[in-house]
Order: sequence, then C-alpha cells, then structure tokens
Amino acid sequence: SVEERIQKIIYAGCDQFGGEMVPEPLVTLVKEGKISESRLDSSVVRILRAKFQMGLFDNPFVDVNKSEEIIGNAGFMKAGEEAQRKSIVLLKNEDLSSGKALPLSTGIKIFTKNIDPEKVSKYATVVKNPREADFAIIRLRAPSRHIKGTGILGRLFSSGDLDFEEKELKKILRLLNSVPAIVDIYLDRPAVIPEITAASKGLLANFGANDEALLDVIFGKTNPTARLPFELPSSMEAVRKQKEDVPYDSENPLFPFGFGLEY
Repeated sequence: SVEERIQKIIYAGCDQFGGEMVPEPLVTLVKEGKISESRLDSSVVRILRAKFQMGLFDNPFVDVNKSEEIIGNAGFMKAGEEAQRKSIVLLKNEDLSSGKALPLSTGIKIFTKNIDPEKVSKYATVVKNPREADFAIIRLRAPSRHIKGTGILGRLFSSGDLDFEEKELKKILRLLNSVPAIVDIYLDRPAVIPEITAASKGLLANFGANDEALLDVIFGKTNPTARLPFELPSSMEAVRKQKEDVPYDSENPLFPFGFGLEY
C-alpha cells in the first residue's frame, strides 16, 4: 500500500519527498504510531542543519557580483564543452567502399534532421533533399511515452517502453533507407534500437551534447573515447525478462555496458 511504501522509505533514511504534495498518508502513519514523531524530528534537524550551514536563514540573497564571476565563466564553459565532446559514444562505424563511414569528410553534401543546418554548414554543404546528399545527419531522442496519472514531477521524466512506436520507427527507417545516414541518439535512458542500428552507417550516443560537440566528433576534430554507462537491450522482451535489481543481465544486449568504439 501507499502507507507501507512511505513507512519503508522513511525508515530507510529518507528525509524529504520531492515533488509530492500529499502529506495525508504520512499523517495517518504518525497517528497510528507506525512512524514516530521523533523519527520525523530527526529528518527536520538534518534538513534545517544544511540550510543553516549554507547561511540561508542569515542571508538568502545571491551576491550579484559573485554570481557574475561564476555564471558564464569562460573556463567553466570551456570545460563543459570539452566534457560534452568526451561523453559522446561511438556505437557503429560501418565499412564502406571508401573506408569507414566516420569521420565524415568536410565539403560533402549533408541532409539534416533535428540538427541546426547553420552549424552543419561550417563543415559541409547542406541540402534540403536527402536524395541529393552524400550523407544525412539525424539526431533522435530515446523513446518515451506519457503514462496517465503521473503528477507534475512524473511528467518531467521519460517513461514507458524503450522502443519506438511502429509508426515513428517506420518514418525513421524510411529516411535511413533513402540516404547513407549518421544517427545520433540522446540517451536519457537505455533505448531499444536494433532496426535503427542496422539501417545506419554510423551510430553515436550522447547524454546531453549540443550540435557543435557532436559535429566535432562526426567530422573528426575530436576522437570519440567514451563508453556506454548501461546496456542497450536488443528488445522489449529482453527488458521485461531481466531482473530489475541485477545489472547487465538482459539477454543478448545490442550493446553491452562499457561498449564504445574509437577512430
């Protein structure tokens, strides 16, 4: 029950529920003597101690001059951009008649999808028709489906099956089969992408990299050295069969934990 879950969470050491505005079950547990007020007092002490240590009760306002030294700091920006490049994982680099698909040569004709054409134009000629292109560069996001009944916080997170719905998958594959394609997919969670992997000439994964960082990797300014932090399963059937508390146990994963290629 909801009450039983809350009781277990509290006694496991949780001090604060994030994104919840339903105190009634907790109040009921206290009234029934299943959670003591002294246990809640311990959480309150820890929360308030942290606030006092940060000085939030003495001066809750930000120092404008100090914030200007931090926000947009050139050194921080440079480190962040470098981290983006180093986090991109190369998953597939197919052998073509002219050599490996990646890195791409500059000056070729590129069709773009979900990537800023102006950024791409610094490396290649952007065309509007995929049939005119030497390659396409396509950016995707890991699939997500909204689950009814979730609250405001729940809607901020990806949920549902990890594979693309049939209609969307067919649309993606239609493009991949019309032009040699380099696919980049944003993985805020694992994705089931065997068909997309098979149809692409090059496949990369990112975890929040911008277009500039991705293009530096695609066109060879940066060598991809990152590794997958989780498996990419081969099917939703394999996902459902795996044990939720055991890592790396899905059957025949498409890409195992720690996988990553380099140029």
